Amino acid sequence: MVGIIVQLLISWLLIWFFCKENLSVLGMKPSTHRASMFFIFLTVTIFCCSLGFFLRMYFGKESWVLNPLFSTTLLFKGIWWNLKSVLFEELIFRGVILYILIKKIGASKAIIISSVAFGIYHLFTFEIFGNLSSMIPVFFLTGLVGILYAYGYVKTNSLYATIGMHFGWNFTKGFLFSEGSIGNGIFVQIKPIPVVSVSYFVYYAVMLTPYILFFLLNYIACSPCHLERSERTHLSEAKELSKAK
Repeated sequence: MVGIIVQLLISWLLIWFFCKENLSVLGMKPSTHRASMFFIFLTVTIFCCSLGFFLRMYFGKESWVLNPLFSTTLLFKGIWWNLKSVLFEELIFRGVILYILIKKIGASKAIIISSVAFGIYHLFTFEIFGNLSSMIPVFFLTGLVGILYAYGYVKTNSLYATIGMHFGWNFTKGFLFSEGSIGNGIFVQIKPIPVVSVSYFVYYAVMLTPYILFFLLNYIACSPCHLERSERTHLSEAKELSKAK
């Protein structure tokens, strides 16, 4: 929690120094529209991520059961741990630095820089730096996700959308289905994991369908036709400013 407060303080100093603005550029002031937006992206992402596990259960014959040690205390710990992690990353990669880059070099270049940094960051958090066979797919996938998150911020002028997507995926994969770094969450997999033979088509369909839907549905949700006009002000002006330069 202290780390997030420090991030906000540094963010405020940066946005004031470079743009003479305040933290309102993050679009974090609560409103009914922003709350609705958060839950839309959250729900879509939980559905997409969960679908991957359901496909694994059907085609891979995997079995998942409720964690016998599950409790409300564990649930709140899981929510809080994932929320802190997501807020930390969003404030770094989709916070005021992205906003400043948009004003200085334009939205497209800013999104690319943000996504590349996001991909590199995960090479270290996943502790795979130096392992080329793991680095390439992780960098590619997290970089693409970074593009979607940054695009969501640009289109909605708010971190609510990106937090909804980011938290939805991390919470579902890491805690709902216990494939994260914090141990068992809500559902745990029954061991041993069965070994089954499926076609290449089924294998790649099971692996890629959740990601394809995640990108497609969230991209559609980011469409300007889903946003209130009042939500598009400062970033539109920033993009026009960068074009003029």
